[in-house]
Parts: sequence; C-alpha cells; structure tokens
Amino acid sequence: MKRGQLRVLLGAAPGVGKTYEMLEEGRRLQADGRDVVIAVVETHGRAATVAQAEGLPVIPRRLIEHRGVELDEMDVDAVLHRRPSLALVDELAHTNTPGSRHPKRWQDVDELLEAGIDVITTVNVQHIESLNDVVGKITGVTQRETVPDAVVRRADQVEVVDLAPQSLRDRLSAGVVYPAERIDAALSNYFRLGNLTALRELALLWLADEVDSALTSYRTEHGITGSWQARERVVVALTGGPEGETLLRRGARIAARSSGGELLAVHVSNQDGLRDTAPGALAAQRALVDSLGGSYHQVVGDDTAHALVDFARSVNASQLVIGVSRRGRLAAAISGPGIGATVIRESGDIDVHIVTHAAAGGRLHLPRLTGPALSVKRRVLGFAVALSGGPLLSWLLFATNREDSITTDVLAYQLLVVVVALVGGIWPAVFAAVLSGLTLDFLFIDPIYAVTIADPTHALALVLYVVIAILVSVVVDQAARRARAATRASAESELLATVAGSVLRGQGAVPALVTRTREAFGLAGVRLIAAGGTVLASDGEPVRDGRAVILPVGTDSPPRATLELHGGDLDATERRLLDVILAQLAAALEHGALAETTRVADALAATDQARSALLSAVSHDLRRPLAAAVAAVGGLRAADGRLSDQDRQELLATAEESLTTLTGLVTDLLDVSRVEAGVLAVALRPVHAAGVVLAAVDELRLGPNDVELALDPDLPEISADPVLLQRVLVNVLANAQRHTPAGSHVRIATSQLGGTAEIRVIDHGTGIAPERRAEVFAPFQRLGDTDNTTGLGLGLALSKGFTESMGGTLDPEDTPGGGLTMVIAIPVTAPVRGHTSTNNLGGPDR
Repeated sequence: MKRGQLRVLLGAAPGVGKTYEMLEEGRRLQADGRDVVIAVVETHGRAATVAQAEGLPVIPRRLIEHRGVELDEMDVDAVLHRRPSLALVDELAHTNTPGSRHPKRWQDVDELLEAGIDVITTVNVQHIESLNDVVGKITGVTQRETVPDAVVRRADQVEVVDLAPQSLRDRLSAGVVYPAERIDAALSNYFRLGNLTALRELALLWLADEVDSALTSYRTEHGITGSWQARERVVVALTGGPEGETLLRRGARIAARSSGGELLAVHVSNQDGLRDTAPGALAAQRALVDSLGGSYHQVVGDDTAHALVDFARSVNASQLVIGVSRRGRLAAAISGPGIGATVIRESGDIDVHIVTHAAAGGRLHLPRLTGPALSVKRRVLGFAVALSGGPLLSWLLFATNREDSITTDVLAYQLLVVVVALVGGIWPAVFAAVLSGLTLDFLFIDPIYAVTIADPTHALALVLYVVIAILVSVVVDQAARRARAATRASAESELLATVAGSVLRGQGAVPALVTRTREAFGLAGVRLIAAGGTVLASDGEPVRDGRAVILPVGTDSPPRATLELHGGDLDATERRLLDVILAQLAAALEHGALAETTRVADALAATDQARSALLSAVSHDLRRPLAAAVAAVGGLRAADGRLSDQDRQELLATAEESLTTLTGLVTDLLDVSRVEAGVLAVALRPVHAAGVVLAAVDELRLGPNDVELALDPDLPEISADPVLLQRVLVNVLANAQRHTPAGSHVRIATSQLGGTAEIRVIDHGTGIAPERRAEVFAPFQRLGDTDNTTGLGLGLALSKGFTESMGGTLDPEDTPGGGLTMVIAIPVTAPVRGHTSTNNLGGPDR
C-alpha cells in the first residue's frame, strides 16, 4: 500500500493561524472533491476557527478515563475504519493520555500515513526537539511536549504559517487568541516582542535548513555539480599563519551582509602551499571561528588550490576568501603563479576575495637609501643572465659563423654586456664582459679553441668591453638610486599626509599612527606607553629581551608618554620623519586629554544643573509644608489659651501633616544622595512578593475598588530588601493611581519569567510616549505637572535606584488598550520552575 503524504504547518507561536490555515485548506480540498475529515482539532474557543470547521465531517473522539477523569483523544481506529482521503490532525506534538494507542500523537499520525491516508497537521517551532533548549532560553518556558526532528523532516511538505510579531500582539490585544483575563499576562511574558521575533527567526531558519537539505539531495540525485548559490556561504582558507585572524574577520563581515549568511573556515593539511607557520595559531583561529558563529573544517588534498575549490563547491559556497601570497617576486617567478592564481582560474562562478594582510608587507614601507642601489635579487639575476645568455649567444653565433661575421659577433657580445649591466649592475656586467671577451677569442679568433692575446688590439678590445660595462653600470646605478629616492619621497609624502590630519581624528588616531609607524619603518613592533605604565596602543610583536628604542612623546617633562620601537635600525632621514610622527602623537594625546576634560566639564555642568533644580525644588516644595508648620505652631503660641479645643486640634493636625510631609521630602532627598553616591544599605533576603505587594496596598489605603490583584500563588521567593521593595511599590503604585481615570482601577500582577520574578503595575491612563520614558526616572522630573502636592519628582528616580540596588530592573511598557505598565523584575531565590502546557506566562504551549 502506498504511504500517505504528510503536510506540516509550522508556526512560530500560538495564535499565528496554523489551525485556521489547516481548516481552510481542508475546505478547499473538499470543494475539489477530496474526502476530508477532522480527526482532531483544538479550536481553543476562537470564533473564527470554530466557523472555519463548520461543514467538515468530524470523527468523534475516544474517551479515556485517567485517575477518575474522562479525557478525549483522537480515535485512531475510527479514522482507519472511515478511511478518508485526507485527515486533519491538530497539534502534532501532543502527548496522549495514558492508555491511548500510542504515547504521542505523531505516532498516531504515522499509523494513518502507513494506512495510505494523507494528513495535514500543525506544530509550533518550540515543540521541535532540537530547538527545545533554545526556545527555553529565549522564553524562560520549558516545553515538555516535543516531536523528533526526523518526524517533521520526513514530511512531504513543510510550510511556515507566518505572522509579524507586532501583528500577533495586536491579535492578542483584540482578544482573538486568548480571553481578556489572560491578555495582559500573555503580552507581558511569553508574547513579548523580542520573544516573538526570536521564535519567528528560529522557525524561518529551521525551514531554510530543511529546504537546503532538500536542495542538496536533489542536486545529488540529479548529478548536478555546479554551484547553486541559494544562500550566501563564505569559505575562508586558513594556513595557520598570522593572517588567519584578518581573513576570518573579513569573511565574517562578508557573510553578515546578507541575512542567513554562513561562515565556513577550511584548512588544507599536509600541503606546502598552506602549512602551519606558528604553533597553536590554528587552534586559536579555530576558537575565533566558533566565536564568530562559523564552522571549522579540515581537508587533505594533493593540490591545495584544487582542494579549496572542491571543498567550496561541495558546500555550495558563493564566496571564497584567501590571503595574498607571502612569497616574494623571485620566489613567484621560480615556483610559478601560486595558489591564488590557480584558485581564481578554477573557481568558476564562486567569487574569490584575495585579502592583503600584515605578513604581506605594509602599505607605507619606506625604501632604504643606504646600501647598494640595486637589490641583491637584481644582482643575482644579472649573473644568471650572463651565465645563461653567454652560452646561448655563443652557440647561436658559432652555428651561423662566417669569415666576414666577426663584426657582428663582437657587437652581439657587446649587446649582452649592456643587457647584463642594465639588469644587474656593475659586477655582473664586468663578469659578462670578461666572459664575452674570452669566449670571442676562444671561438671566433684564430687560433680557435685557444685563448691567446697575440695582438695588442685584442687586449684593448677586452679592456673596452669592461669600460663599457662599467659606464653602463654607473648610469644604471644612478638611475636606480634616483628611482629609489623618488619612491622614498613618495612614501614619505603619503606618510606625512596621513599623519597631518591625525589630530582632527582625536584619540582614535593614536592606534592608527602606531600602526603606520611600524609599517613605514619596517619595525617588528611599536608600543605607546603612558607615563603611568599603561599601554595606550601597540602594533606588531611584543618587545623581547628589553631591546627597544625608547623615545619621549611631546616636550613635557616628564613626557606624557613614550614610544617603544624594536626590530630595526633607523637612519637620520627616518629619525626626522619619526620626529613628525612623535609630534602628531603628542597632539593626538593632547586632543584626547582635552576631550576628557570637556567630558568632565559636561558632567560637572549636568551636576550643577541638577543642583540648581534641587535648590529650586527645595525652595519651592519645602517652603509650603515648612511655612504651614511654622504658622500652625506660631498660632498655638500666640493664642495664649484663647483657642477652642477644635481650633487647637486643627492647628496641631496642620503642623503634624506639614512636618510629616517635610520629613518625607527630606528622606527622599537623603535617599537620592545615597543612591547616587553608591552607599545605599541593602539587606537582601528571601521574600514573598505577595506579602510586600499587600503591605504597599495597605500603606496607601487602597481597597478593591481601587486596585485589582492577580498574584501568582506558585511564585517562588525573591531575593530583595523588603523595606526598599515596599518603597518602590508604594511610589509606583501611587503614581499609577494618580494617573488612572475615574471608573478604572490599577492592576497588580506577579509572574515568573526564567530566573526572574516580575511585579507589573498596570494602569489605563494616558501613558507616556516612548521617547520620553527615560525622563520619568530623572530626579526632579514631573513631565510637566504643575501640581505642587506631587512632591519633588523623586519617586520614580528613587524606585529605579532601589530596584537596581537589589539586582533588578524597573522598566515602563505600553498597556494594551492604552496606559502605562511599570515592570519590576527581581531575581528569584528558588530554581526555575518547569512549565507545562498551561502556565502563567501567557497560555498553552500549543
């Protein structure tokens, strides 16, 4: 019997519309003539889902008694007996009631498929086994119902039912997903915008990986070897050399430019072209690959370039990153074009990036003016031209020799001497001149095959050969010196142009100047050290054996910093350029010092502004209760017993109320000072959040008509200072009560999210614009209030300081339907609870 086909609708979270989509597809197929039945569907009381199920045949569920309770499950036998063409099975990850045919619903589905029945089913990404721990870290909820990845991957078709996170939150707010009493808890916990965004990304990435696996299988089955670049994959070739870190970071940046890009590092072992050059370097680069989110691979190949290209093709790579060759020109000329050229030639449609690095030489290296004008390589090449060109020219001339061709022979050898002089300078030219003269005498002047100088003119000819070689060599030497001087001048100009604008870049220019110094002078390492011994910037290798040139930076005494250089000697011209760099370094350090001074001055200005606000608040807000208290006491003293008992009680009540207000204001000021100075005494201990909430409500004398409590009875104890936490709740709750419109009430809810307990104070007032929320926590801020009875504007500033001193956070959020929700998050003391399908974080797992 042919196995049925499985179609899975994958969602990022409850409420995205998986069940609705399944029913809609069932209705469409039924209209096309298919025999469609509902094997099991969970509507969760959603009107739109119930309406969508109307008109579709429903297989009655089987009742199973478990611990005295009757539970209903999908009746597999009834579905098999009915034998529909298509069965709709909701919630693939569901765990069946003990005593059912199978422990898991996905096993029921597998039996239906074996019977040849097609199935459409639904599952959320948090129920996929491989993603269970990841989802737990994101949401703080451990999902106990899971389905193996292999079950979903075996499906003939997997579709993501996608809904934007904010759209899903809007659906929750409108009551489409959960009833009204569960909306606030859902939006505040599991259905946070960040949670939904992360779950959506997980679902899309999981499906992308599944599609990628299907694509690989298709290409293998059809023998397709070309690269199909459906996703950006960047392969970085590692040699174990010092350039590896540079290549990896460049590859990571390339991969990050496109969504879903992958970074793969590969090392071809046991090859001359890519060989480990530093012990432990490859291991360090492998660790860097892991930190960049990439994967490390190692392959063995007879040919490095072909091994790299073959690996890149095998992983369907779109980009290949390799380092520029560390070989010199002579080595490249002798050994061939190298790995880079071969990789480019063989890469085909894979883009190849050849990245320069420090091991390939600095961009601003200054040519040396001391020593020979021509390099050793050119002199060696001159000798090589003389040794190879001399015999070749002799064979050619001897093969075409005639009695009247002596003039041609002499000019040919003279040309060889000139060519050698142009290539290698004086000594190779002298060598070629002597060799040419002796060869001319030996092969072409009688008696041949013997070196004899019977005629003085022959000796003169040999001397002339040498003189011409020396003259041409002198010209070549002078031209080479001028060319090197011009190159040096160009490099110096570029270096000076670079450092000239360094002061404008401020402190950020210091590391760049240190790097340019090392590159320009060909040093092994450069380090800038502050007067206190702090390393401000460094580049290259560290100083070994204390061998370094130490130069002061700036003209101060003692100097503000010193520059250490090692790994090379500097001539007078380089010292002059180094003085310019030292001056620019001093200017950059001074610029940084001035910037720091400006920052401190700005901080002092802000402090002065706060102090001015404090004085203004004190003079304005303390004057009223102080004046009232003074007036009441003065009235009592001036009455001299002439006041009635009622008047006396009123004056005493006024004095008491004013002094109590004054005490509260002064206490707030002292607490703010302690918080800002970091000397607030905090005594953390296990506390029941519900007890503190009730104490705060009692302190404010709020009744059932003023506040609604939704306290989690299973919430573990929190680690807090009960006195400070009560002060926080009193301030936040009083603020919410003040802004709650008539006919409404404040709601206080507690819940747990991972290792944190949350106390949410919810009002339905006017709320606060997102761009102004930071202002409510600044001291002496009332957001435009002019009511002097609201105090100094320190309540929320104190609350935030108190909460953070207990290791928690205080953050404002929007209340669904309008208003402000203040979220007080405090660490719990007990281990994180496991959560099942019905929890206090916003609804079912499914």
